[in-house]
Amino acid sequence: MARRCGRATSRFTEEIHISPRKTATSAVCLCLCLFFLSAAEAGLYTVSDQIILLSPGNEESVLINSTAATVVEFYASWCGHCIAFSPVYKSLARDIKEWTPAVNLAAIDCAAEENRKVCARYKIRGYPTIKFFHAYLKADSTGVAFKDFPRDVRGLRNKIIDKLETHDEPWPPACPPLEPTSQAEIDIFFETNNVQHLALIFENAKSYVGREVTLDLLQFVNIAVRRVLSTEEGLVTKLGVTEFPSCYLYYPGGNFTRLRVNNEARTFYSYALQRLPRVVRSGSPLSDFTYVLTNSTEEPWKPFNRSRVYMADLESTLHYSLRVELTAHSVINGQALVSLKKYMSVLAKYFPGRPVVMNSLRYVNSWLQKQTADQISYEAFKEILDNSAQVPDTALPEGLRWVGCQGSKPHFRRYPCGVWTLFHVLTVQAKNAIDPDPLEVLSAMRDYVHNFFGCRPCAEHFENMAMESLMEVNTLSSAVLWLWSRHNRVNNRLAGALSEDPHFPKIQWPSPEMCPACHTTKDNGDHRWSQEQVLPFLLSYFSSSSILPDYLENERQILENQRQKHASQQLALAAQKRIERRAREALDSTRHPPSQPTVQEGEEEEEEEEEGPQDEAVADEEEEGGEGAPAAAGESSEPTTWAKSDMEVSQGRRQARRKPSIVGMRMRELQEDIVDLDSFVNQHYKAKALRLAASSRVKQRTLQREEEQEDRPVFGLGIELDTGLGMVALQPMEADFELDVGQQRKRLQKRELTGQYFDGEAELNHKGRWLSVLSISKLDISLCVILYFLSSMCLLAMYLFFKTRLRLRRAKIASL
Repeated sequence: MARRCGRATSRFTEEIHISPRKTATSAVCLCLCLFFLSAAEAGLYTVSDQIILLSPGNEESVLINSTAATVVEFYASWCGHCIAFSPVYKSLARDIKEWTPAVNLAAIDCAAEENRKVCARYKIRGYPTIKFFHAYLKADSTGVAFKDFPRDVRGLRNKIIDKLETHDEPWPPACPPLEPTSQAEIDIFFETNNVQHLALIFENAKSYVGREVTLDLLQFVNIAVRRVLSTEEGLVTKLGVTEFPSCYLYYPGGNFTRLRVNNEARTFYSYALQRLPRVVRSGSPLSDFTYVLTNSTEEPWKPFNRSRVYMADLESTLHYSLRVELTAHSVINGQALVSLKKYMSVLAKYFPGRPVVMNSLRYVNSWLQKQTADQISYEAFKEILDNSAQVPDTALPEGLRWVGCQGSKPHFRRYPCGVWTLFHVLTVQAKNAIDPDPLEVLSAMRDYVHNFFGCRPCAEHFENMAMESLMEVNTLSSAVLWLWSRHNRVNNRLAGALSEDPHFPKIQWPSPEMCPACHTTKDNGDHRWSQEQVLPFLLSYFSSSSILPDYLENERQILENQRQKHASQQLALAAQKRIERRAREALDSTRHPPSQPTVQEGEEEEEEEEEGPQDEAVADEEEEGGEGAPAAAGESSEPTTWAKSDMEVSQGRRQARRKPSIVGMRMRELQEDIVDLDSFVNQHYKAKALRLAASSRVKQRTLQREEEQEDRPVFGLGIELDTGLGMVALQPMEADFELDVGQQRKRLQKRELTGQYFDGEAELNHKGRWLSVLSISKLDISLCVILYFLSSMCLLAMYLFFKTRLRLRRAKIASL
């Protein structure tokens, strides 16, 4: 016995040093399992069940010459008994997860064609068959079958322990000693083992509690567990043990203390021992927690109550979900769009947020539900989410403020913790609603995780759990409990993984300290959840009244930040548009260099834009007249004096209306907000009268020149600018020919009258423009006069009334 105990103790010490090799072996098995996943997907188990899926490619590496013992179920996916047994085998895998790498659990589907040779090699004749393969198994071994194996977890667990104790040499290096210890070994234990705690479990010979707890603590350092039988009278008397089973902590120098737990059972012992000071999972750091927090996180550590939910975590989850995770989908369509609509609908209904946050969620949900297209862009969604329309009192806080979900390092906990917390809160809030669908929240969560959650293996594991039992949920209470139980299953699967925060280990929640009534035991001593106590605890823990508002940003500050962000975006957008416009104009100028037009060309262009049908008719009549001959003959024509004065007047009007311009830029036309209809009508009729007068004047001058040209024998070119017609006039060159002086005077008088007419018109236009600027018309002046007159009459009437009344009162007083 002493030799066996000594060898077992040394093996346990060696196990602490070979943890990298164990980790490497487990990693190889997991990789091989994932590689051959396609062959097992049609079977009864998946990698989410924490069961190694055997195939022809990994069978030898898992079973032959392995450092760990392996339990294998050979089954056929069509077998009814195999299907009925599969939930028990999955539960067994979760129950003994901590026994890895001493014991591995595997399964193989013999109904798959590619696996038939493997099953035949191990002489499988019926299903289901369970075989135990010892460590360092030889290639010609076929394993040891479990005959008439029990169909419950506890019985299977005891069977595995029995097989481990019958292991031949060499003993599996990862397996701790399972045989009972003695007082002699305890007296020298700390001389040969470098641990801080020694747990002694006193029990009867037929009890498995000590061996189970020993395997449960296999992956933890700074603690050792030994089994002591009730017949070991020396230790029983020394420690004063009176109850079996019971657990005592033994320290150097003979000091000891009893481990206090709610129930003397395996689960309670394991949980309490794993929480002892400096007891951590193998491979986790032993550094001081405060030092880790102050040196490994990007922001200061926020003290918080671990037994409460914080609104800061929920709002941070919304921010990351809607502003970070969704950005991976530039276009959201199909089933993803349906999932997003369900997700936003659940948030708008059940999220217990602040008013500004709820306004934002309802605003986004209202917009999203109205979208009838097959797809939407994330940019359009984000504009609504960021409240680009500046709807009052509507904002979703930006940034991450993790409190209850903060981790000891930036890559621990945070968003995954926030997602679980968010959906726990939503299921509890839906429980208090009036007649909702029990699957509404869970279905929205399932679809969101399936379509948008960034961790794709996590999404696959959650989908496997949903496919397994989500349809069994038929009440709101069962929805709350389903999500809780699946969260605990995920915690069990991830316990000990690299993603686990060593300072926030994955446990079966709630812990016995948080909810003692939630934990009970069965008649056989196994742990059992009291769902009658768990449900009220969950409803209280995740209720809106229990959520703490600590570390939240002020609502006014949130709205102000949103306004500032919107203003800066508008400025940036305007600046971008200016840059684009300048670049476009520069490109246009390089393609079409701007030419400097002459004054005459510029005026001709403006005249062509402003002239109407009547101007074109006047031009046709002038071409038909005699004065158009020189131009037709190919000689250069210059405007006459009358035409010059006309051009000068029109040019003055155009210059009055012309806006300043900058080379390379087009100025916007100023728009008048108020139009004076009176001045507009007056200007319209004045312009029409001017065009009629100009037309009649041109006709008269054309007839007059035709009369002058009738009896002239010879004509020559006399360079005389005619200010009326704007063309070169023909003058007689004979000596005996003299113009009638009276006619010349009449012509001069007509020209002077024309000039005065246009000067007066220009002055009227100038006054009209001032009236337009002041928005004053004759009707306005008339109304003002009438109003002033009426107000004066009213004042006069009031004065006479009060004067008469005062006089009568004085007379009345005087008569008294």
